[in-house]
Amino acid sequence: MNQASLAARMQFVVEIARRLHQYGTSAPRLEDAIDSVSARLQLNCHSLSTPTSILFSFSDRAHGDDALAEVTQVIRVSPGQDDLRSLSAVNEIADRVVDGALDIEEGYRRLRAIRDAPGPFRTSLETLAYGLASATVAALLKSGWADVLTAFVLGFGVGLLSLLSERRRWLRPSLEAISALLVTLAASAISAYVAPLSLKSVVLASVIVLLPGLTLTTAVRELSTQHLVSGVARFAGAMTTLIKLAFGTVVAGQLLQWLQLAPPAVAITPIPVWAQWLALLFGCFSFAVLFRAARSDVPLVMASAALGYAITYYGGQAFTPAFGVFLAGFGMGALSNLYAAATRRPGALVRVPGIILLVPGSIGFQSLSLIAQRDVFMGIDTAVTLIAILVSLVAGLLFGDLFASTRRIL
Repeated sequence: MNQASLAARMQFVVEIARRLHQYGTSAPRLEDAIDSVSARLQLNCHSLSTPTSILFSFSDRAHGDDALAEVTQVIRVSPGQDDLRSLSAVNEIADRVVDGALDIEEGYRRLRAIRDAPGPFRTSLETLAYGLASATVAALLKSGWADVLTAFVLGFGVGLLSLLSERRRWLRPSLEAISALLVTLAASAISAYVAPLSLKSVVLASVIVLLPGLTLTTAVRELSTQHLVSGVARFAGAMTTLIKLAFGTVVAGQLLQWLQLAPPAVAITPIPVWAQWLALLFGCFSFAVLFRAARSDVPLVMASAALGYAITYYGGQAFTPAFGVFLAGFGMGALSNLYAAATRRPGALVRVPGIILLVPGSIGFQSLSLIAQRDVFMGIDTAVTLIAILVSLVAGLLFGDLFASTRRIL
């Protein structure tokens, strides 16, 4: 091929990588996808993915497999956010280009045409989904009706603040701290003057969408597959988010102490079991919205989230909670690979929502909050629980990949 076509092939690979990174693909899968697409386009490519950059080293296969790199390129990217609709679109375009159904120039044009920002209706729905997810978590924590309602309102407020931070970039670095601060103050005031609440459960549920549980899981999985640079960087980013959330609650605690506002400690009657399962249904819908699944994929995403939670719930009752998480990780990992092999679509449509209710972001938040409040021994004990659940979940996913391996990368 001439130099122009070589440039076009490299440009296509770089755009594929940028899009996959933007839509939340982990380093192992992203690098495997880059290598696979490059090989089929007759390119040698060595890549290195981190949460904030991707390095490419290209050469044309026509010059031999051991040819020196002709082009080295680095692109700066921001940490990705799961977007299942766009991920499916990128997967389809890549497959059609590799199969010859689309030429490279048309494939590149279609990649560039993918719209990243959701429309006004979708944005409103995502903001509402913050509240639904918070109410669901409050219900699953066996809180009372007042707790569930308060978590919905405060979670919706966090969604509005998150939307504002996307339009006001100066607010984005402090979003987690401000959210935790305002949620803790508001929940304490409601508990003191309106209705008694299970304060810790309400605060935890209200900021649940901001917790980096999925990021922690991805980081440990990258470390376990020897993608050390990406794993360490992603783990550090997740811990920074947890520290900001814990700092917000600590500041709120100091303000409450200064205001002499002490919510009463009362026994809360949990909502009925049937209400918890009903809340799970709404929660699964909220996760489908937050993961930006296409309308046709919403039932699949909801079913995956519900199945992952059900396996954990009943597996934890039959064995131990950690082994229940392992079983769920194993099941959803294997099912996602089977789905990818059968449909030629990304297994992330099953895998990501299937483990979202298993990731231990809330436990990490509790651990750092306890340590910040000088309850060191309880904080360390909670951290041990965090490590046990992380290891169980990642081990389950790895064993699931062994049980039902697939050639599909995503």
